[in-house]
Amino acid sequence: MQLSRIYASLPERFSAPLSPAPFRNPQIVTLNEPLARELGMNPDWLRSPAGIAFLSQGLRPDGGAPVAMAYAGHQFGHFVPSLGDGRAMLVGEVTDRSGRLRDIHLKGSGPTPFSRRGDGRAALGPVLREYMVSEAMHALGIPTARALAALTTGESVARETMQPGGVIVRVASSHVRVGTFQYFAAQGDIEGVRILADHVIGRLYPELAEAENPYLALLEAVTARQADLVARWMLVGFIHGVMNTDNMSIAGETIDFGPCAFLDAYDPAKVFSFIDQNGRYAYGNQPDMALWNLGRLAEALLPLLDSNREKAIEQAKDALMRFDGVFNDTYLVGWRRKLGLAREENGDARLTGRLLTAMHRGDADFTLTFRRLGDMVRTEQTDSLVTLFGPGSGIEDWIGDWLARLGREERPVEASYTDMQTTNPRIIPRNHRIEETIQSAVAGDYAPFHRLVETLSHPFDDAADGFEVPPAPHEKVMNTFCGT
Repeated sequence: MQLSRIYASLPERFSAPLSPAPFRNPQIVTLNEPLARELGMNPDWLRSPAGIAFLSQGLRPDGGAPVAMAYAGHQFGHFVPSLGDGRAMLVGEVTDRSGRLRDIHLKGSGPTPFSRRGDGRAALGPVLREYMVSEAMHALGIPTARALAALTTGESVARETMQPGGVIVRVASSHVRVGTFQYFAAQGDIEGVRILADHVIGRLYPELAEAENPYLALLEAVTARQADLVARWMLVGFIHGVMNTDNMSIAGETIDFGPCAFLDAYDPAKVFSFIDQNGRYAYGNQPDMALWNLGRLAEALLPLLDSNREKAIEQAKDALMRFDGVFNDTYLVGWRRKLGLAREENGDARLTGRLLTAMHRGDADFTLTFRRLGDMVRTEQTDSLVTLFGPGSGIEDWIGDWLARLGREERPVEASYTDMQTTNPRIIPRNHRIEETIQSAVAGDYAPFHRLVETLSHPFDDAADGFEVPPAPHEKVMNTFCGT
């Protein structure tokens, strides 16, 4: 394993070196062995005392210091000029077997110069939540940070109650955020913004180096990736929960899984995060919030776009205007596949909108609705779908119009069925299942966690394991927490 210190080699104002203290008794709860091998890491070494020290406290074999990354951010619309990794560290970068550079990043590893009054630790529950959801997102084909390992620390952390501590080892293309650019822009450090932009282009977007205006091309590229990412979230009913600018990756990957959740019944105004009291990051608001965040990135990049501020603003506006086109393309193509449609028709967007309206009126489960639509294509029986909808939804009329639309596809029904069953997951990380799993793990029983992780790694497979069942009324999760 060859560990780099590429980000750590940037000027010292970009990060702070760390010398984390060891935990009392760190133990691996789960190790993602396929990902370890993909990264060129030996799973046996990772399970050794030296490997556990690496995974829990960032103790590099070469003795290099891990760092806490500096960044700022808009948190629920309010700007905080200095945040940074308050309970996390960048251990370094590895080149995986495909030649891609990937960050190794710990969360819950202890206090840093950015911790302010926090303890720098993480509770085991949020660590396991992030592990389950990030790996589920990967299995669903959505760009995401991955989870290499989850560990217990042998220590307790004080939250609402005393809870067992944990550390998650995360892998991502980069942990540079919109807020990283904001950190330097807020200080008037244009050279810092330029150094950061050059770093991001060199690492994530090397093809842009030869563009006529590389920094404008960077804004356009990040805008496109974010638009595509959020459209993919929407297609599976995912709610990030805390879309602050410090939680928005420049790489276009899902990062910082805190109070995230998946829809059960469809509701565009749904919020799970306990801290989002006003619904800023509700499910249906996510595209607008992503574009708002990109506006903050554009503001930080303005001095690099053009020396004439008015011209720079116009260039930034033009770049941001591309968001809707990319989002709508990914979204509508995704919806066609979810509905078994391969051809394009002008009424497809309206057909999709009518289904969502019926689902909202009928309180229909998001994931099961599309899975049962796929079953309908093959069986031509509507009962299993209609029973998901409450009275007054209008789903019966919609089904008739959808079947007529399918009839114009001019391809075998089996092709539509295959598209639908490989696009619409049977299972998602349902909120009640995650909470059950966490409660068992905190009590010392990890078997449900391992079973759910394994099941979520095959989200499109049919199985009689009951994981697809929505929560009963008494099982519904109303609030999720980020664990800080």
